[in-house]
Amino acid sequence: MDFNRQISRRLHEEHEATLALWNRFEQAAGARAWPPEAELLRRCAAALAQEVSHHFAFEETELFPRLADAGEGDIAELLAEEHAAIRAAAQAFSAALEAEDWRQLKTSGLELSERLVGHVQKEEMSLLPAIEDLLDEETDAQLALAYAG
Repeated sequence: MDFNRQISRRLHEEHEATLALWNRFEQAAGARAWPPEAELLRRCAAALAQEVSHHFAFEETELFPRLADAGEGDIAELLAEEHAAIRAAAQAFSAALEAEDWRQLKTSGLELSERLVGHVQKEEMSLLPAIEDLLDEETDAQLALAYAG
């Protein structure tokens, strides 16, 4: 889907990057050589930190209330619940990475990947199209600036 709003495009780009990164993790988890290269794990950890802090917080404070006000509170609530589950899975992943518990890292990473992929798909099918319809150009520009800043 093509998005006209700046904020929708930005979130969509981040979703694509998330899917690509966690696909790489899944491929590494299926390979014989485990653990994978340190660079992949570093990128996963850094992406998680950005995802669960900046991306989720922005959606929760700026987008979900707007959805609720527009009568789309059910989807906002579902996505917020998924954020909580992803945060918990991210903590397990980070703890396993820090402890160099490679077995637990693989397990928690695969769970995290599954949750992230499902969540991204929901946001792509529901959140982003709703944002496209909900936001006017001026509000979109303000939100894009706030997200970038």
